[in-house]
Amino acid sequence: MKKIDDVKNLVGLGCISFLMSACTTTPNKAPVVERASVPVTEASVVIPVAKPVVRPPEITKGSYVVKRGDTLYRIALDHGQSYSDLVVWNSLKNPNDIKVDQVLRVAPPDAANGLQGVQTVAVSGASVDVKPLSQPPSSSNKNSPKGDKRPYSEAVLAELQKPESGTPTVVKNDVVNPVVPLKSAEKAPDKVVADNEAVDWMWPVDGKVLTGFDDAKNKGLDISGKMGQEVLAAGAGKVMYAGSGIRGYGNLVIIKHSSSLLSAYAHNKSILVKEGQAITKGQKIAEMGNSDSDTVNLHFEIRLQGKPVDPMRYLPAR
Repeated sequence: MKKIDDVKNLVGLGCISFLMSACTTTPNKAPVVERASVPVTEASVVIPVAKPVVRPPEITKGSYVVKRGDTLYRIALDHGQSYSDLVVWNSLKNPNDIKVDQVLRVAPPDAANGLQGVQTVAVSGASVDVKPLSQPPSSSNKNSPKGDKRPYSEAVLAELQKPESGTPTVVKNDVVNPVVPLKSAEKAPDKVVADNEAVDWMWPVDGKVLTGFDDAKNKGLDISGKMGQEVLAAGAGKVMYAGSGIRGYGNLVIIKHSSSLLSAYAHNKSILVKEGQAITKGQKIAEMGNSDSDTVNLHFEIRLQGKPVDPMRYLPAR
């Protein structure tokens, strides 16, 4: 029995020591991961931005949109106008300061622009006679004492049936013709200009035609000659341009012969006339040269309303 008690005591002590060791052992804690709050960033959303619609400049009759490489002198030549007129019509402070896509007026301002809109015209022969009211109308249709209660009698009834003492205002309405709206002033059709328009033409130099007219490649005639040879005005007119501001033409003279016809003389050695000068047919205006050209020659053009035409249609046969 004693051994059994000893065994029980040993088992009890073992259990107690086990429990005590369990209490003193560091407990295994479950791993805890601290998750820091991650800032949430909004995904960058790319919103497509519609590109602004670039509308081409409005082009009306008598206007021109400047292109790259244009000069005011070239534009004036191509439209049969004086560059000084273009400066005035477009209020340009610097003729050399024109920009691409700039809209320029290349025709004289229309005098009829000020007559736009609807106009009214009074029609004579009709009158309206209105007489002013002598006094303002009363608020009651009857005047005192007729509104009072009075005993009935034939005399009183006859008095009440009499017309009002005031006379109505007479307004005389004659028949009036309505005011007629006028349509906006319509532009008169452009004048049809004959090709020659009574210009008496002559050859500007005595020489051989090296290159004839070709609307795509050559805007006029290339005529041979000698350095310093006289260049004569092919017709009477007025010097519209004299200078070297148009690329490819060298020293250039332009003469305006009529409202629609002009002639051009290019590659001169020297210019003998000035802008605005009146010129007679056959007058010496320049000396032949090779400015802006590989050879000595005269490049001669005739333009109708700014468009190059074949000079052979105008010059006399020889």
